[in-house]
Amino acid sequence: MLQYTARRLVVLIPTLFAISIIAFVIIQLPPGDYLTSYISQLAANGEQVDQSTIQGLQEQYGLNKPIYVQYAKWMGGLLRGDFGYSFDWRRPVSMLLWNRLALTAIIGVSTLLLTWLIAFPIGILSAVRQYSIGDYVATFVAFIGVAIPEFLTALVLMWVAFAYFNQSVGGLFSGNFVDAPWSWDRVLDLLSHLWIPVIIIGVNHTAGLIRTMRANLLDELHKPYVVTARAKGLPEWKVILKYPVRVALNPFVSTAGWTLAGILSGSAIVEQVLNLPTTGPLNLRAVLSQDMFLAGSIILMLAVLTVVGTLISDLLLAWLDPRIRLQ
Repeated sequence: MLQYTARRLVVLIPTLFAISIIAFVIIQLPPGDYLTSYISQLAANGEQVDQSTIQGLQEQYGLNKPIYVQYAKWMGGLLRGDFGYSFDWRRPVSMLLWNRLALTAIIGVSTLLLTWLIAFPIGILSAVRQYSIGDYVATFVAFIGVAIPEFLTALVLMWVAFAYFNQSVGGLFSGNFVDAPWSWDRVLDLLSHLWIPVIIIGVNHTAGLIRTMRANLLDELHKPYVVTARAKGLPEWKVILKYPVRVALNPFVSTAGWTLAGILSGSAIVEQVLNLPTTGPLNLRAVLSQDMFLAGSIILMLAVLTVVGTLISDLLLAWLDPRIRLQ
């Protein structure tokens, strides 16, 4: 296990290096750059930019240099803890990233925990009571959850929260706490707004995991070792929870790494609809404006979460299922 972990950590460095190259190149694929977009916006507003100003901006942002020079400059800054400068926001990327990344992580982890807490027991009951009324209800709700787009769920819940609970929708804080320093009152205000995005983002993932848990557990319940455990006189709850449920948990553990990264990166539309101060809308704006250092930093962060999360999932999977041996 230690050798496997060491090898994966060694492979982690070139993997992230390759991902950073791919991300930077993809961001550069659209024609033009941030300066081109900026000049187009000025022209659309009727403002003129002379050639000397354009050259000065190119020198300031380094946009007149080859792409490999720009990438080398960005990577050199990353090694020193400098994520570069956001052209669009006119400030260092680190000032924009950390606060939003923390809020994104809070939403992502809360959504993942809620997803597991709901999908785990419902999936077990649906499999144990196969073809019962509860099973049909869980199946129907799961299909609805998978079928409805997240942004539509967001719009419906926004209306319900405003119409029936007088809840301020949009954002994660009330107006007087948006720019306030962190305090216990600000934490409570965050928790009062957190349930809306957590439910919206978690509906689709919960529905999918319910179906996965049900299918895997049904496959295990009919195997000989379960029949043998019942024949030995073990209590039914112990027969189910100790053996087949433990094996059926493999999909939960094996997908935890990329599921968390998927929740963090795949909810950009919902975050845009709800006007959340997270990395999703920030990354979307950075890509549209070709703010390469900001967009590249966010993509690299998500890549780190995915790779490290996958490693943790593999190690937990080997601990959970003794049939798996990492040589």
